[in-house]
Amino acid sequence: MSVVILYGSETGTAEVVSDSISDVLAENHDVSMYDMSEFAVEDLSADDFYVVVCSTYGEGELPTGAEPFAEALDDEKPGLDGVRFAMFGLGDSVYDDTYNRGGEIMAEKLTELGATQVGEHGRHDASSKVSAKVQAAEWAQQISPLISPALR
Repeated sequence: MSVVILYGSETGTAEVVSDSISDVLAENHDVSMYDMSEFAVEDLSADDFYVVVCSTYGEGELPTGAEPFAEALDDEKPGLDGVRFAMFGLGDSVYDDTYNRGGEIMAEKLTELGATQVGEHGRHDASSKVSAKVQAAEWAQQISPLISPALR
């Protein structure tokens, strides 16, 4: 089973975090990585496992890099039964009510279409002393064993 990392970013942090996740998961899995703005929703397949990395922008909105993918999900409404994904969100707790909302929005869109979220929803806080790359790598270690189709 291949792992497809999809990232949505405004400033590039989600891409950097995705690289860290990829490094960890590549030890045991075939991994590819795509900017969400360059990935077609019709390519979502139950044959792959998805790791979605999404930042939060503005007033708790999706970043520019995630908007085309989110709009395509809304417009095309693909049936995602059998699709499994893990979510890692980026945000800043200074923005109390909208903290990490980008990742939550993306997870909601996927599950509403039938996809199944597995593992803990990772949430990095830009106000913490922990680097996003380090936290993402630790999170990826926890997600890696959940990817195997035998664990469905």
